[in-house]
Amino acid sequence: MPAYNAASTLQQTVDDIPAGAVDEILLVDDCSRDNTASLARDIGLTVIEHTQNTGYGGNQKTCYRYALETGADYVVMVHPDYQYDSRIIGVAVEILRLGICDVVLGSRIRTRKEVLAGGMPLYKYVANRLLTITENILLGQNLGDFHSGFRAYRREVLEHVPFERNSDDFVFDSQFLAQAVHFGFRLGDVPVPVRYFEEASSISFRRSVRYGGLTLWTVLTYWLHRLKLVRFDRFLPHNRPESPVTAEGNSSVETPARLRD
Repeated sequence: MPAYNAASTLQQTVDDIPAGAVDEILLVDDCSRDNTASLARDIGLTVIEHTQNTGYGGNQKTCYRYALETGADYVVMVHPDYQYDSRIIGVAVEILRLGICDVVLGSRIRTRKEVLAGGMPLYKYVANRLLTITENILLGQNLGDFHSGFRAYRREVLEHVPFERNSDDFVFDSQFLAQAVHFGFRLGDVPVPVRYFEEASSISFRRSVRYGGLTLWTVLTYWLHRLKLVRFDRFLPHNRPESPVTAEGNSSVETPARLRD
């Protein structure tokens, strides 16, 4: 769980995770101004606190370093803002376990009526549809939602995708999926109910526009690299990431009892 000011919604998100669906829940706190980290410890989560704000992408990098270091076979990323239905975690992991997909996204877009009635702003819906259609065509996929905050990966994906070379901002997600396609991993999705309310995390209109532009640039770099016109380091193989304990920005790691049946 990459977290920033998630204290008001963290407990609900954790409570919805089915018993036995995960072995451990990690929360990486990116210099929250509320008591996210202390609350996470109180409810038994593993906690990593950044000493400086690294951004959404930087937060995920810490999450994935830790997952690799601790030997996780399957890794699920879900926002702790209670926007995504964490009851779907077990379904996503089972799809990975059966070898059906290597990457599973939670698709928020089932019908236009449903998603707009659920509170997604119209401009975000239109932008999501345009970007997702473009990415599906140019990356050869058939996903319902390229921009979901619910994602599950097999360990092999994190070992081979050089995510450390990606942005520390929101476009990290788009870069990661383009890399996964480049390295031949299979992408799929499952429907995931979402909730839009005041406490749910979101980005401003201005940052949304910037994110859209950077996402299109990411797809362009994928093709420039594939056609061997320009080489981009993010599409080159890498070595396994270093231990999260020594990663820049981490001040503490606490690992209480794991969550099991």
